[in-house]
Amino acid sequence: MQHLRYFAPILISLLVTNGRAQLRGGGMAGANVGNIHIHVVLNNDRSAGPYLLVRLMDGSSGSVVSTTYTNDLGEAQFLSVPVGMYHVQISGDGIQIKDSETFEVDDRKMTQSQYVVVNKVEESGPKPLSAQSSTVSASDLNVPPKARKEVDKANEEMATHNWNKALEHLNKAIALAPQYVTAYNNMGVLYDKMNDIPHEEEALQKAVSLDGHFAPALLNYGKLCLRQKNPVQAETLLQRAASSDPNDTEIVTLLSFAEFMNRHFDAAISNAVQAHSSGRDHSSFPH
Repeated sequence: MQHLRYFAPILISLLVTNGRAQLRGGGMAGANVGNIHIHVVLNNDRSAGPYLLVRLMDGSSGSVVSTTYTNDLGEAQFLSVPVGMYHVQISGDGIQIKDSETFEVDDRKMTQSQYVVVNKVEESGPKPLSAQSSTVSASDLNVPPKARKEVDKANEEMATHNWNKALEHLNKAIALAPQYVTAYNNMGVLYDKMNDIPHEEEALQKAVSLDGHFAPALLNYGKLCLRQKNPVQAETLLQRAASSDPNDTEIVTLLSFAEFMNRHFDAAISNAVQAHSSGRDHSSFPH
């Protein structure tokens, strides 16, 4: 996930403070407070979608006052915010970090709206595996060289956004090696880039069915389930991925997020701490 390294400490904070009032002003409306409704949109005016982290920042000190996440409509809200100057910072998978302009919370306005336009990160999302990758499914060990060449040709076409040509090469690879797990995983990645979710899920299901311990396919399928708002299945897949590759920080971080969504707070805290303590950078997530 782009900027995923920032997620673990924030998640820890959210979990530890779970059950407390959202803001220092408390949940009750009263004097000298106001409510803020945040709308996060892409530069084409479409909703930026769910699971983006929204930080409410103090206008003078720049310290974090509160955090929350956007809903399905790309909206978030902060209630009973003490009057003063603030700005919000938006971050998350597939977008560039964006700070809003400073705005004033005025107790004369019960609720005020702030629109924040964010930009997508180029080449965000899952990456295809090379046919020569050190991460390989056990069932791929006997794949013929011609099939491997087709996978690498598909990757070359994906790099230049020639999706149809890439799909042709992957279909050839699978025709040569019907049990080729890496080819099915890469096909799932390709369909993700084509925004073809049904075929993406079909390809990743096939990869996982062929090798239930192949961490890259389990990770990509888990990401898809999170995007489909199915954290229960995502947690199961990411647990299996973490068992296969416990040192992959992206897997552990996304697992902690799925556990948090499923209210498995103790497990989420443990995995968030593990991910944060690794101190590694890692790639972006779909969400």
